[in-house]
Amino acid sequence: MKKRKESMTIIARQEHGISRKIMSQNALRILYRLKDNGFVGYLVGGCVRDLLLGREPKDFDVVTNATPGEIKRLFRNCRLVGRRFRLAHIHFQGEIIEVATFRSQASNEPEPDAKEADEAELRQRHPRMLKDDDGMILRDNVFGTPEEDALRRDFTVNALSYNIADFSIIDYTGGLADLNAGIIRTIGDPDVRFQEDPVRMLRAVRFAAQLGFTIEEQTRRALVAAADTIVRSAPPRLYDEMLKLLLSGEGAKCYDLLRRTGLFAALFPAFSSWLDAESDGFPHTRFGEMLGYVDSRTQQGDKVSPPLLLALLFGQYIDEKAERFRRQGSPWQQSVDAAVAEFMGETCPIVMITNRVGIALRDIISQQMRLKKIPGRRPEAFTARHDFTDIIQYCRITRGDKKDVAKQLDWWAAQAQQQGPVPVPAELTEETNAPHRKRRRRRRRKPNGKSGMEGM
Repeated sequence: MKKRKESMTIIARQEHGISRKIMSQNALRILYRLKDNGFVGYLVGGCVRDLLLGREPKDFDVVTNATPGEIKRLFRNCRLVGRRFRLAHIHFQGEIIEVATFRSQASNEPEPDAKEADEAELRQRHPRMLKDDDGMILRDNVFGTPEEDALRRDFTVNALSYNIADFSIIDYTGGLADLNAGIIRTIGDPDVRFQEDPVRMLRAVRFAAQLGFTIEEQTRRALVAAADTIVRSAPPRLYDEMLKLLLSGEGAKCYDLLRRTGLFAALFPAFSSWLDAESDGFPHTRFGEMLGYVDSRTQQGDKVSPPLLLALLFGQYIDEKAERFRRQGSPWQQSVDAAVAEFMGETCPIVMITNRVGIALRDIISQQMRLKKIPGRRPEAFTARHDFTDIIQYCRITRGDKKDVAKQLDWWAAQAQQQGPVPVPAELTEETNAPHRKRRRRRRRKPNGKSGMEGM
């Protein structure tokens, strides 16, 4: 039975059908200990949304009226993290449960009396709620009530709470109706919410694609109007969000929404322009094909590493850059190095790809030439590389339909599986191993610095 209390809707246990058997047992332990010690504890956010949709949540988040210090005293396996807002990470074997104190968007910190605080003291004060001139939240460190905590979240479907006290669902924002209707809607004015945190636009795209939902019209219009402001977000955070989008299992749908809303062009301006153009009269279709491949792998439960993901999606673009450098006289390795450096220079000011991933991306592309050298020098050292599997997979995915390439990859796969050397088929030796010029031997000099002729 649904009960309504002011702006809050409570859905009783018998009405929502969520069973504790399908919840994280560690999250339940936390909720019960909070309850037994006199605190309020809710499951909140994506886990409640997914449970109601019959999906398996990736993680379980807890909110409570206990402060971070009180949480730490209750749980010996607790670590406090975060600067913008203190969070408690409670560690279990194979799982970390995040516990946060109820938050509010409105500062409840009284303004200091000018008579009691001098100018120097006012400058040193760090407000717990701070926005920049454009309205983006810089600091959000204000404790609040359960309703205030729900109202500060991004979308209505992410603001549902599960109350361990009576096993009910609490809805402050109309999220249950939007969940049933398949709608992604911001809580409050979408113009303001996207201004406060532009990354919410990417989250709207991801949720719509993953859940098969529609972005509510007012929310969609605000998103399109604010798409260019996505660059105001921190580049490392945008990189993390792009990985979530492209490795969600619905990367093709995410990309389609990103293109149609203008977000993709804002995030990758140079690459987006290249996609819109043609090379030698042919459109660039490999990007879409690779997205489909990554989605298929992800949906099957396989993992695609970030370097391999970037190589698959941006490899053709980087290859064209490398070819330009080769036409200018650069050798293979230097041309690849320059092409990847140029790509990173274009991308990282907006989407900060880590240096480690950038190096791995470069190696996946540059080591394609090594695959042609069978057996080459020290093949066992090549197969022992930590990124050997990514190198092989990239070649198999992008060029494995060619018979000669497939034979090469089969030989390398056999080499990697066996301890000893694998015989090289004659056709591979002929095709891949060009004759080497005999090196001229230098005449050895006598210890006294004179040649043999001079000593006679």
